[in-house]
Amino acid sequence: MRQIHRLFSWLSIGVMGICVLAACPANRLAAAGDSFDCLLQAERNAWQAQKAFTECLQFTRGWLAHRDPRSGLIPRNLTRDNHWNAKDSAADNYPFMVLTAALLDRELFYSTMIEMLESEIRLTNRLDNLPDDFDFAEQRFLHEKIDLNRLIFGSSEYVKDGLIPLTEWMGMSPWAGRMIGIQNSIWKHAPFETDYGNIPSDDFEINGEQLQVLCRLYWMTGDDRCRQWAFRIADYYLLDHLPTDGERLSLDDHGCEIIGGLAGAYYLASKTDPDRRAKYREPIHRMLDRILEVGANDDGLFHMVINPQTADVLRDELTDNWGYDYNAVLNVAQLDDESCYYEAVRHVLENIHKYVYYPWEGGGSDGYADSIEGGLNLLNRIPIDSGFQWVDDSMDILLAKQRPDGVIEGWHGDGNFARTALMYALWKTQGVHIQPWRADVAFGAVFDGGNLYITLRSDWNWSGVIKFDPPRHKVYLNLPSDYPRINQFPEWFTVDVDQIYAITLNGVDQDPQKGGDLLKGLQVQSKAGVPLHATVTLLDSKQ
Repeated sequence: MRQIHRLFSWLSIGVMGICVLAACPANRLAAAGDSFDCLLQAERNAWQAQKAFTECLQFTRGWLAHRDPRSGLIPRNLTRDNHWNAKDSAADNYPFMVLTAALLDRELFYSTMIEMLESEIRLTNRLDNLPDDFDFAEQRFLHEKIDLNRLIFGSSEYVKDGLIPLTEWMGMSPWAGRMIGIQNSIWKHAPFETDYGNIPSDDFEINGEQLQVLCRLYWMTGDDRCRQWAFRIADYYLLDHLPTDGERLSLDDHGCEIIGGLAGAYYLASKTDPDRRAKYREPIHRMLDRILEVGANDDGLFHMVINPQTADVLRDELTDNWGYDYNAVLNVAQLDDESCYYEAVRHVLENIHKYVYYPWEGGGSDGYADSIEGGLNLLNRIPIDSGFQWVDDSMDILLAKQRPDGVIEGWHGDGNFARTALMYALWKTQGVHIQPWRADVAFGAVFDGGNLYITLRSDWNWSGVIKFDPPRHKVYLNLPSDYPRINQFPEWFTVDVDQIYAITLNGVDQDPQKGGDLLKGLQVQSKAGVPLHATVTLLDSKQ
C-alpha cells in the first residue's frame, strides 16, 4: 500500500514536471510567466532535489558500513588500502558524509560524525595538529618515521578540499576548529625558505590550497597572521615566480589551485592593502591573459597541461577543473571591471552544453562532479539557460553511477559525488532545506520576480520547519562580498536578518516576519499527498 501511495504521489509530480517543460525551460533559475508556472517548476525541482538528497544519504550509509570497527574511521578505498589518510579519506570523503548528515540526518550528525572527528584527532595527529596515515590492521601509524612533506601535503588537502566546504556551509563548528588547528601547525613547521619568509612548500598545489584557506580564515577569524601568510605566498609567486613564466602549468587538479589562490590573494589585497594590490595587478592580469590565450579551446574549455612559453598543449584532454580556473578570471573581472574577463566566462558557459557527454577524467564520477561543481558556481553569477540545462543533463549521468549499496566507485573520490549532488539539490531548493528531513518529503523552490515559490509534498503527514539560507559569506565568513572561489556552496535565495518578509501559505497571507525570526524556521504541516505551497517576498522597506 505504501508503494502504491508513493507511486501516485510521484506520478503527480512527474505530470506537473511535463507541464513545466511546456511552460518554461527546465534549466531556468526562475520560470517565465505567472506564479502557477513557477510552482510547477518548483514541483519539478522538488523531484530532482529529492533524488539527489536521497542518493547522498545512501552514499553516506554505504560508506559507513565499511568503517574500521576499532578506530571508527573510513578507509582510503574499498579495494586495496586498509588505512586512513588525510589527503584522501579526510579531504575528499568524510567531510561530505558530515555535510549530508547535517542536512538529512541530524541524529547521525550529532553522534557518529562527531565521534569520527574525535577519533581522528586522537589517533592520527602526528606532529602537533598535523595528521598522518593510520593503519587499521596494526592500529598505529602506517609509517615509522615522520615525513614533514607528507604531513603538510595531506593536511593542506584536508583543510582546503574538505574542511573549507564544511565551513562555507556551517560556519564555526568543531570542523572549523580542526581546520584552524591544522593551519597553525602547517605554518609553525613551514619548511620552504623564500626571500619573503618561510612558506609550506614550493608546490603549486599546496601553496594554492593554502592561499584559498588563508584568504577566508583571515576574514572569518580576524587573525592577521593569516593575511600575512597569504601575502607571503602571493609575493613569492606574483612578484618573482609567476606560474605562467615557467614551461609547464597544469590547469587541472594538482596545479590549478594556485590560479584561484592568487586571485583570492588579489581580492584580499584589494580590500586591505592598496599598495600591494597595485603591485599585484599587472602580473595577475598577465597570468590570466596568457592562460586564456594558450590554454583554452575555441569553446573556452581548458586543456589539462600547457607550456605557457611555447603555447604547446602538453596534455590535450580537457580538464574537469575548468570552472575552478574561471573562478579566478571572474574574481579579477569583478575587482577590476574587466569586460574581456567577463566575456571569457560568459563564452565558456554559453558553450558548455556541447559537452554533456564529454568523458571528464575518463568518464568517472569524480570528473563529472568537479565539472558540474565548477560550472554551477559560475552559473550562479552569470546565468545561462543552456548552461543550466547542461547541469541537469550532466547530473543525470552522475547520479546514475551510484551502486545499489550506496557506494559510487569505491574510492575516496566518492565523496565528491555527494558534494556536487548536495550542491545541485540546494540549487533546486534555492538553499531551502527542511527539518526533520524525511525520504518521502519532496520540496523545491523557484525564485522569480522578487518572489520565492516553494512547494512541498509528502507521502505521509509531516510536520516540521522550512529552513532558509542566510548570506553565508557575510554571516559565517565575514567576507566583504561573495567573490567567486573554489569549494564554496553558491548562495541562491538568502534571508537578511534585518529585513522584513511577506509570507503566504497555500494562498493565505501570514503575518510578516523579520529575517532573524524567519531564519529560525517557518513551521508548517503537510498532509499526505496534498501539496503545500509557500511564497516568500522581501518587502520594499523595513517595518
